[in-house]
Amino acid sequence: MPASQRQSQSNTPKADKSQSTLFWCFGFFVVSGFCGLLYELVWLRLALASFGVTTALAAIVISMFMAGLGLGSWSAGVLTRRMLADDSTRTLRFYSVAELMVGISSLAVPLLLRFGRLLLQDLGSFGAWQTSRYYLLAGIWIAITLVPWCTFMGATFPLLMAVIRQTSGSTSERSFSYLYIANVLGALLGTLISAFILIELLGFQGTLYVAGSLNIILAILAFRLSFFGGLSTSIEKSVSRPTAKPGLYGLPRTLILLLLFTTGLVSMGMEVVWIRQFTPYLGNVVYTFALILAAYLFGTLVGSQDYRFRADSREPDESAPAWSLLALFAVIPVVAADPLLPLGIFESGGLRLTAIVLFCAMAGFLTPLLVDSWSSGDPDRAGTAYAVNIAGCIVGPLVAGFWLLPRFGERWAVMLLSMPLFAIAALAVFRRPSKTTRVAFGVKPRLTFALATIAAVLLFRVSHDFETKYAVREVRRDYAATVIATGKGFERELLVNGFGMTVLTPITKYIVHLPLAFMSRPAQNGLVICFGMGTSFRSMLSWGIPTTAVDLIPSVPQLFAYYHADASKFVRSPLARIVVDDGRRFLDSSAETYDVIVVDPPPPPQAAGSSLLYSREFYEVVKKHLRKDGILQTWYLDDENDTATRVSETKAIMQSFPYVRAFPSYYRSGIHFLASMEPIPVTSSSILASRMPSAAATDFVEWGPQATPKQQFDLVLSQELSLEKLVAEDSRVPALRDDQPINEYYLLRRWFHFYR
Repeated sequence: MPASQRQSQSNTPKADKSQSTLFWCFGFFVVSGFCGLLYELVWLRLALASFGVTTALAAIVISMFMAGLGLGSWSAGVLTRRMLADDSTRTLRFYSVAELMVGISSLAVPLLLRFGRLLLQDLGSFGAWQTSRYYLLAGIWIAITLVPWCTFMGATFPLLMAVIRQTSGSTSERSFSYLYIANVLGALLGTLISAFILIELLGFQGTLYVAGSLNIILAILAFRLSFFGGLSTSIEKSVSRPTAKPGLYGLPRTLILLLLFTTGLVSMGMEVVWIRQFTPYLGNVVYTFALILAAYLFGTLVGSQDYRFRADSREPDESAPAWSLLALFAVIPVVAADPLLPLGIFESGGLRLTAIVLFCAMAGFLTPLLVDSWSSGDPDRAGTAYAVNIAGCIVGPLVAGFWLLPRFGERWAVMLLSMPLFAIAALAVFRRPSKTTRVAFGVKPRLTFALATIAAVLLFRVSHDFETKYAVREVRRDYAATVIATGKGFERELLVNGFGMTVLTPITKYIVHLPLAFMSRPAQNGLVICFGMGTSFRSMLSWGIPTTAVDLIPSVPQLFAYYHADASKFVRSPLARIVVDDGRRFLDSSAETYDVIVVDPPPPPQAAGSSLLYSREFYEVVKKHLRKDGILQTWYLDDENDTATRVSETKAIMQSFPYVRAFPSYYRSGIHFLASMEPIPVTSSSILASRMPSAAATDFVEWGPQATPKQQFDLVLSQELSLEKLVAEDSRVPALRDDQPINEYYLLRRWFHFYR
């Protein structure tokens, strides 16, 4: 037998084992990425329910999640160098332990978040609402809750890279990009399956159980493979650490880390901006965020796969023109989000959303290229590089959300975020002579940069911010939202992130006057949750009682005077108090009780997070702050005639309060629910009208449609709804709970008439 043939046969088992290693690691990371995305989405929602639905809290949760990933990536990289350099058996077992710990987090994190909520409540005034101490304490607890588990998640990247290097030798030089593709693919599947299937079927806790079970299965498989001839038998002893390669594009090698930090910062900062830009076209529902995230991950997946396809035939330095294209593609969404863009039948928003895919694909191309160039397959270096990229992912949303958007708006935020990319592109193409860099994309790198710069400036100049759609407007921006007040006279409306919140309507007066008039004694105080145009706040003050109004968006109360000429008089009243906070968390952290609490959740009932103001858990919080004979009024808008959500909300309030009455809105498809711990007597409209102070009576009929308070009350009292009939419309539907937000997750129900 020829020597070459004997050599080929002897190498075949090693090659087969190397391929087996890559196959198993890829599969592990698809599942791991799937679970990681589920954890991030569900933990964010659970944390907001426990500590408040505020932008600051969301930023803290995401930052702690990413910080844990970065810490795990860095520390596991160090571990592989110092203890696991040539032993894939031990490395695989460490990976198994990491997956096991991540699986345990599905049980531990919800318990820890609930305990943290109770702990902050017990601190009393020391952790008072809307103070820096509250956010500091909440942030510390969220860090204690999330960082350890996320550290185990982040550790999986370097650990599996070490397994690949120890079993595949020189073929592992681009192992990071290989695992990165698997991770992104898993995250894409996790986004779509969780948002469109799992949460609706199983609720948040059930979804966590699915993720935890998958992590434990991974742990068992990895542990078994370390024993039974799978990966462990293909160990190559004494694997030397790869020699560090020179820097890209003729730049100092250490600048690769700066480039990774920048791509992370810009990409995640852009994602925050995109949510504001595309909400007017996609709606303010959970599926909007899911679609944006899915488009982001799909583009990243395409770009990463393109890098893997080109890596064998192209040198990394040939990627210099890609930075110019990345910078240009970053600007394209400002045109796609232009309200004046003539899209015709494509106005639904789907076509606009595709504008982010090019940027994400190019970022997906460059990120693994940078990590592979820095690490050359070394898990320690890859862990450091990935940690630096994650650090940028932490900083990006904070910079975009708390500085760029409030100060400059969406278009300028995009332009400012793209500027570091243009700077990198300039360095990449001008640092070394263009003749040393092969032609890419059909033109020379410097010409690519020039054309991209000109195109970006032109695109920015011809685009418009969303508010330019309205000729008459006042605009306020803050860290939470862009708020637009527009229109004249009775046609004025309020928009938050481009989505209509409310209009001038007598319904917002009924919201207050109904429960106050049903009180058998004079009310002593009241609370309005959701400020809106300030109509309900103004109506409650007309009763001459101390009134507190709470709204999540800082800019919303600032526009009070746009809708009511006498707004300043009410704001200056010693009876008035306006608080910027999450309404539920405000109640949770307060010891005050009220005679009347009115809630007007932001439309539609399917809006993201709205279930937290409709659920049984919310009503349990309300009961603690409602005096024994006090009355809760919550208004349910049913423009879409969503029977399941209507029944679910009715059941939730009926199961929370022993006495509930329901009245239809006088002209729109909506329901006023009145709830109390004591009977709400059947009372005539004339008696209700007689209980009103003169100022309240004047306010009630200010916009009609009737001339007297009695006639106004008659419009709704004469059509009282039967709660039994409401529930009978679909008895299969469960009461709305925090863990089962069926109002927010509804596609299976609508498309397939499916009920869990």
